[in-house]
Amino acid sequence: MNDMTARARAVFAADRYATELTGIEIASADDHEAACTLTLAAKHCNARGVAMGGVLYTLADFAAAIAANSDCLGSGDLHWVSLDATVHYLSPAPLGARLTARCHALKHGRTTALYQTIIESLDNSKDALRERTVAVVETTMMRV
Repeated sequence: MNDMTARARAVFAADRYATELTGIEIASADDHEAACTLTLAAKHCNARGVAMGGVLYTLADFAAAIAANSDCLGSGDLHWVSLDATVHYLSPAPLGARLTARCHALKHGRTTALYQTIIESLDNSKDALRERTVAVVETTMMRV
């Protein structure tokens, strides 16, 4: 684990909704990039037995917050927040799937930034490992 990942885990442990309630884990953090993971439990699924859209959005929003604030992890003084987001739901993710959200900056300016998060699912529930893109999220961030 690199130093930036360790700092991200320490700083974002305070985001109890994402870390404690939802169970998202920070896999890595780097310069304007982040990866987070989540294994889908029953509490994350809708009535159809697949990931609730809000869970996917939370995963993407958390990854974007880490990536956008990567340059202020040392101080713990977070300057970037989500302004808006567009979510493209592409494939269902079933109970037990391991989700990985990889976020990177498309543009990081002085006061606004645009980040893209790709959420992929590794589904091994049907006796065959299968990876697929579940959602693509574009998030506009604003410096506050």
